[in-house]
Amino acid sequence: MLGKLNDAQIERLLKEQVVGRIACQSKDELYLVPINYVYRNGCIYAHSGEGKKIRMMRENPKVCFAVDDIKSVFNWKSVIAQGTFEEIIDMEEKQQAMQGIIHRIMPLVTKPEGHPSHGITENESDVGTNIELVIYRIRLGETSGRFESDE
Repeated sequence: MLGKLNDAQIERLLKEQVVGRIACQSKDELYLVPINYVYRNGCIYAHSGEGKKIRMMRENPKVCFAVDDIKSVFNWKSVIAQGTFEEIIDMEEKQQAMQGIIHRIMPLVTKPEGHPSHGITENESDVGTNIELVIYRIRLGETSGRFESDE
């Protein structure tokens, strides 16, 4: 059976998942990339090092965000949302966003000392030694969700 997710189901899927994808466009180039994220108050919070994705989102802040929960070919849920990239500048807000991201992905980390690019290390001094993190949010607008169930 195919169907549409209602608003509550869309919210639940966004909160449950940890990995989504951002599609961005700048000039004549499209770019789709997976990210770790945390969802709060209608926004996707994430971080990245400087690079292609950040450059493109700064040039054109309109993005598309997608997340899935795929149990099998005939049992899945998917959400697609239009959104706007906003770089977080305020230090307190940056810290809150990073805490949320770290708490969300920490259960999936097997070796904390090996992930300084995510702000997860044994020593706080290891964070940012080689990588300057850009903390940002995607303020979601229009969302839609679909599902297929074999039940």
